[in-house]
Amino acid sequence: MYNLISFGGIFLLMAVAWAFSTDRRVINWRVVLWGTALQLVFAVFIFVLPAGSRTFLIVNDVVVKVLDSAMAGTKFLFGRLALPPGMQNEMGEESLGFILAFQALPTIVFFASLMGVLYYIGLMPWLIGIFSKTFTRLMRISGAESMSTAANIFVGVESATTVRPYLDRMTNSELCTILTGGMATIASSVMALYVFILQKQFPTIAGHLVSASILAAPAAIVMSKLLVPETGRPETLGLDVKPHYERESTLMEAVINGANAGVRLVVGIAALLLALMGLVALVDLVVAGSGSGINSLIGTHIDWSLKGLLGYLFYPFALIIGVPISDATLVAQLIGERTVLTEVKSYQDLAAALESGVLKDPRSAVLAAYALCGFAHIPSLAIFVGGTAALAPERAGDLARVGFRALFAAVLACLMIAAVAGTFYTQGSVLLGK
Repeated sequence: MYNLISFGGIFLLMAVAWAFSTDRRVINWRVVLWGTALQLVFAVFIFVLPAGSRTFLIVNDVVVKVLDSAMAGTKFLFGRLALPPGMQNEMGEESLGFILAFQALPTIVFFASLMGVLYYIGLMPWLIGIFSKTFTRLMRISGAESMSTAANIFVGVESATTVRPYLDRMTNSELCTILTGGMATIASSVMALYVFILQKQFPTIAGHLVSASILAAPAAIVMSKLLVPETGRPETLGLDVKPHYERESTLMEAVINGANAGVRLVVGIAALLLALMGLVALVDLVVAGSGSGINSLIGTHIDWSLKGLLGYLFYPFALIIGVPISDATLVAQLIGERTVLTEVKSYQDLAAALESGVLKDPRSAVLAAYALCGFAHIPSLAIFVGGTAALAPERAGDLARVGFRALFAAVLACLMIAAVAGTFYTQGSVLLGK
């Protein structure tokens, strides 16, 4: 039954986007059809076909082994502080427990450096080109927005640099797609952080996050084109474009530049968490205090915390994507929390819910992992709008105008890929790893 609910949820989410469209009369239904079909075909391959399941598990194992390699540097630098819970080092010292700053965040530096190497040897541009050409030819969108969205499968805000020569002349619909693609996906370097957080409770989380990253690209295009349909004539409509990037002169330079970029990313994430968690705690203090007085006055039991209020907002969406009723409140709160506190905190809370057994149905864990897999939150809106505007200052006003619609589209895209996963997930699936 829940699989059918998830399948229906795919179209309900698109209906929500259509209802808020800037112009419902000019929507390109070819984009919607092919964008949805690409997700369904990929999900069938991963969840249904034996060959797809084997591929999924191989990818999961590869990511986990690479993550284990990343731990070598953190253990050397931080010693006992870098040991994950339950582990011992060569000297017999036991872990002090999970410490985000010393165990998870440093892996971002390694993966950013690895991505630099993959760009240098030409593997990343080749992979991005395959996805870009597929989107352009099947959905008949511009080559520039296809390229940027395809790049977002592997990288973060720097994806906009791949189409830098075209930003000045892009339509508002193209700009919205670029922003949505950035916020609906996650960077490969950050994915390692989520794998580290959830691997113990969710052994195949790496494979699911890779799957979610691929599904999110066409989902982002669909939701963006429903909310801000194309009304102009894109310069690169139907054309294949090559990624614009500066290749380092040597392999070692690629390693160094990648590592430096990873350090900046770690510092940015840490700063955001420090600032946002403090600000949200302050807002919670004010809102909860006011709400408790209202509860006493009118005799209600409303949860007036920010997480609770956002949970009420996203509760219908949790049901729409096929989360069992027993877990819908918790999953809705996690999705709501992600919109203000970033996906890092939400994945931490998902891991805690799995560890404590609060999340009752394995299906809920899978759908939550997909729904949370994206930079679809307010801090990223500022990062992506600001980062893209820095590349094309004269388009800053247009980027700001479509920014919140892009965030809305990104949230819907993340929910959409969760509904797609829920359509084909079964209780006995090997993809849960239990």
